[in-house]
Amino acid sequence: MDALRVAAFSYTDQQGNSHGGNPAGVAICNEMPTEEEMLKTAKEIGYSETAFLKKVEDGWRIRYFAPEMEVPFCGHATIASGSVLGEYFGEGTYKLFINQGEISVSVSKSATGVIITTLQSPETWSEPAPQDYTNKILAALNLSDEDLDANYPLRFAFAGAKHLIMVLKNRKRLSEISYHFEQMKALMQEEGLVTIDVLWVESNQLFHSRNFFPTGGVYEDPATGAAAAALAGYLRDIQWQGGNKFDILQGQDMGCPSRLSVQYTKNKGESIKVSGETRHITE
Repeated sequence: MDALRVAAFSYTDQQGNSHGGNPAGVAICNEMPTEEEMLKTAKEIGYSETAFLKKVEDGWRIRYFAPEMEVPFCGHATIASGSVLGEYFGEGTYKLFINQGEISVSVSKSATGVIITTLQSPETWSEPAPQDYTNKILAALNLSDEDLDANYPLRFAFAGAKHLIMVLKNRKRLSEISYHFEQMKALMQEEGLVTIDVLWVESNQLFHSRNFFPTGGVYEDPATGAAAAALAGYLRDIQWQGGNKFDILQGQDMGCPSRLSVQYTKNKGESIKVSGETRHITE
């Protein structure tokens, strides 16, 4: 099974060079493969997710596989898939049918010819995370309550997949985080978490993020669109006053810088727009 390799949410530097981003596999299929075949392909490709798409009457059926599991929704693989659909079939909006619902992805080109892809996420929700559980997560990350920004309570957040949102006071502490892979994986499976999103707020327009994904067989993600959408839903739920547009810089601590642009309405639960650039991976 042939799959294109595309980096989603790539970062364009001041010299106009595009690099970084989160690699995803994208396979356009005549027939949807079996789960065993998709898992095998995802393992062979080795990225955090590979998307499999099949044309249906009024859109595309899409499924996402990590090396160790199927993922209900993946933002960066959706962005990568949208860019491939745009290249093959032209600019516009594409309807995507995920396992539990429907989303869309829009593709356009900038004045300089860069492909910009925007996903419209599933609906969002968030809820407080139990303190006894978050205490275990903090300990596993070698963090304490003193490291947390009290303006941002620990909550589970959902926008197609379930995440834990955690905001730190200090950028240095964010860069220092490490954890034991199997221990964290087991803890996250207790609550059905797909990732843990740990952030530092530089300003109301810019967040820095590290996103941990051991449940999918990946230590850390360089760009996570699903978590970005969940973060926006979380901010809306806690009545954050920072506005309805912001960017997220992720992957910097991995040497793989990525930029995600997020926009949301004030309507509770409504889907989130997450946008980014893409680049083909040829090496």
